[in-house]
Amino acid sequence: MPLRFEDIGNRLKAYRIGKDFTANEVAERLGVSRAAVYRLEKGELIKIETLEKLSELLDVSLPSLMGVGVEYYPNAVSFFERMRQLEEEVTHVLGNFAPFSFLLLSEKYMEHLKTMLIEGIPENQANKRKSTDYIKKVLEILNERRASALSRRTPIVSIVSAQDIERFVRVGLIGRFDLPSKVRKERREAAHAEIEYLARTMERSPIGIQVGIVEGTPPSQTFQVFEKAQASTLTLSPYRLGDQPNISSGIAMITSAPEAVRLFTDTIRTQWDIAHKGESGAGLLRSILARARNSATLG
Repeated sequence: MPLRFEDIGNRLKAYRIGKDFTANEVAERLGVSRAAVYRLEKGELIKIETLEKLSELLDVSLPSLMGVGVEYYPNAVSFFERMRQLEEEVTHVLGNFAPFSFLLLSEKYMEHLKTMLIEGIPENQANKRKSTDYIKKVLEILNERRASALSRRTPIVSIVSAQDIERFVRVGLIGRFDLPSKVRKERREAAHAEIEYLARTMERSPIGIQVGIVEGTPPSQTFQVFEKAQASTLTLSPYRLGDQPNISSGIAMITSAPEAVRLFTDTIRTQWDIAHKGESGAGLLRSILARARNSATLG
């Protein structure tokens, strides 16, 4: 597959943001102008010597920077920025998420997510300011992704595990377990509201949004296939944006290897064939909600 310099520029930007470097800082370290860095991030003026310097500066392998083989992202900021870039030119996004696609959550969820991420910071964290700044950067990128997906009406096919939904509504929107019982109850109610929102979405069946609820044991791996006219891309992520979200540990991977894309696409299609959709899926979601409420009442 031929190299696309625009894609190299996008990766460069994602890795730079993940390392918390400004364009000025990169320019100073490379001995070039800030304008030259921006041209590099647009896919212009890329030379192998420059890429080698950037690879060393950003602590990323040259093959990853060039998109040869697998791209590795040990940082949620750089990974979510790369996902934002990929979503700009897709024809479809196919995904298996826990509990379900971030792009299908309500607007209110962003405040819940911020709360969960902040309360999940360990009490003995040495530099909490650094952690909160990191959370802010992640949320900024996620908000950009949401706004872009809404404006572009990005077509989404999402496989949802009934087991993940059940855990989501029973645990609630929490960043840690040692919360007061009143707060835990409020967070469970907030989780219930999100699932009701998803159920209504399935009933409405808006153009471009397809959701399937799978019972049993679907794949636990979080992945997405970005289908594009030129070449599709697969992402594998350890980062979670549901209950007890995780944006601080794990290595995300991105590849355009045809075999990997085909295998994961086939997995989505297999799960889609057995999934509950439309009103049937919405009914299954509401039955999960009813069980959770009944269990809370008996408890």
